[in-house]
Amino acid sequence: MLLIGTAVISVLTLSSPLLDINFSALIHAPARLVLFLGNFLTSPDWEWLGHLAVKLAETVEMALLGTLVAALISLPLGFLGARNASPHPFISHMVRACLSSVRAFPEMMWALVFVAAVGLGALPGVAAIALVTVGFLGKFLAESLEAVPNSALEGVIAHGARPMQVRAFALLPHAWPDFVSVLFVVFEHNVRAATVLGLVGAGGIGYDMTMAMRLFQFDRLVLIVLAIWLVVTILDRLSDALRRRII
Repeated sequence: MLLIGTAVISVLTLSSPLLDINFSALIHAPARLVLFLGNFLTSPDWEWLGHLAVKLAETVEMALLGTLVAALISLPLGFLGARNASPHPFISHMVRACLSSVRAFPEMMWALVFVAAVGLGALPGVAAIALVTVGFLGKFLAESLEAVPNSALEGVIAHGARPMQVRAFALLPHAWPDFVSVLFVVFEHNVRAATVLGLVGAGGIGYDMTMAMRLFQFDRLVLIVLAIWLVVTILDRLSDALRRRII
């Protein structure tokens, strides 16, 4: 253990110049962080609350719409990507390759692409969220379908079920609870992702949060931070309750 610890410390020390690590800045970072956080001890701008509510509602709507669209698209793609549900192995490999390529880039990059294509607003944000979510949900559903035991399929096939009936009554019921559970988790993630897509003009509260930081409007920034925390917490509790009832 001592040898391993010494090797790790040596590697970190030798690689620190390559990472441009400034130890002096790290030492003074806690004091600067406390000084910055002290700016939040201010009276919120309650007159700005109406505008904040509108932008927060837009952020949640973007995440919800993007998640629902992605769920509908990922269902057929998941079946096409699963080896035990796809009509042909070539189709399975192609679908998985497409899902991987979509998932390889974050929502922010896709938002930039869609902003350039359709302009500013919530639409490019919804499209970016939906596209990345399709890549994740499609891959997850395909792997859930492949994890279904052969015994579950053999029982349905023995009763004379056709291929589509096997998929609907043997594969999907086994994968559906996991898919629904992950769907709620992805929705929570998409709400957080939607809060920053406004940085590139893709709607939501992100633009107002950035401007408040640049203009040192901490009376508005503290409202934004508290509102985002409150919305994410409420959605987390609601998704847990809904997930338990559905599953």
